[in-house]
Amino acid sequence: MVKAMGFGPVSVYLSNMNHPLREIRAVLILSKYSLLATLRSPTSVVFSLLFPIIFIVVFGSMIGDQTPVMKLAVGPGCDTTNRLYEAIGKNPAITLKKGMSAAEQSEALRKGQLTAVLTIVRDAGAGVGLAIFPHYSVRLEEIGSAPGTELLETFVRDALGQVDRGVFPKNPSIARLTIDRTPGRVYAPIDFILPGQLGFSLLMAGVFGSSFLLFSLRQSLVLKRLRATPVRRRSIIAGEMLSRLFFHVIGFMIMVLLGYFVFGFTLVNGGFTFLEMLVFSFFGLGIFMGIGFVISGVIQNESSISPVANTVVLPQILLCGLFFPIESYPHWLQGFCNLLPLTLFVDGLRRIAFEGVHIWQMPVKIAGLLLWTVVIGLWSVRSFKWE
Repeated sequence: MVKAMGFGPVSVYLSNMNHPLREIRAVLILSKYSLLATLRSPTSVVFSLLFPIIFIVVFGSMIGDQTPVMKLAVGPGCDTTNRLYEAIGKNPAITLKKGMSAAEQSEALRKGQLTAVLTIVRDAGAGVGLAIFPHYSVRLEEIGSAPGTELLETFVRDALGQVDRGVFPKNPSIARLTIDRTPGRVYAPIDFILPGQLGFSLLMAGVFGSSFLLFSLRQSLVLKRLRATPVRRRSIIAGEMLSRLFFHVIGFMIMVLLGYFVFGFTLVNGGFTFLEMLVFSFFGLGIFMGIGFVISGVIQNESSISPVANTVVLPQILLCGLFFPIESYPHWLQGFCNLLPLTLFVDGLRRIAFEGVHIWQMPVKIAGLLLWTVVIGLWSVRSFKWE
């Protein structure tokens, strides 16, 4: 087992280590074989690299800032020759469906396949002073729980207002609206999703990867053999962190470059922003790897690692704004979410990438991450076991 993982030559080399430079070289050797073990592990590659890339591609392709299209059935007897019907049909967010019977429309409404049924009828004998300006009644038949009904009502009222202004341009108005539009960056969905997936990748690689690898090394007596050499505990931890750092840099570059060139991910200052995000990710690396070290130290059997790790990971995935803004949660829960390390890390990445904020301009987040790093680091050292 030791030779299979490539740690046999390490213990032979470490037995002759009596100089700080040799200790540094030992750390590099440990990190090399740990990195090879990580790259050969399907679990590490799938959860830490493949899954985040899939999420980036899916959300980057499917989620847009366009208004959802609403299906509007044309009711029986609806007048389709007037200007109001034309104005509603020109709205790109509305699709008018003709040719459906009343029974088919009711069934489609009940199943949620339609947003509403539109009926426009000319009022008999009604007008606005002159026969050339007929008056119409507009009716929307909706299901109360159907999504998009309030937005649809806004669109229909807007179309009615456009027709009114076209027919009666001299009608008095209580106010005049003027819009001054200043050019600026558009906050695209990829700008929210990609930093979250970077945090997801680092969380999975740090917690699951480190906990399983260290437990495997201890169970296969590799750590026991290393203990017989002059190697120090800190060297093993440093070697493992260095290997995770290399693995993280590989995944980080792949995901950021994919988001930037394919989906238009925002890097305000270009390459400098990329490097600053990479440096900032070292905080998350230390915290999440430390959690993995703690889990591997306190767990007595391998079958218990996944339940314990999931207990730590899943709440952060759900509560730390990876897929949905924290502002969507109740106020009493937002305060707790903002204290979690993954929240501090992901929010910091988003501010660096989109707002152009530098690391030293986020003292609160840095202080929070440093506090988590110290607490988790001390706990991981105390819980480290050779066998």
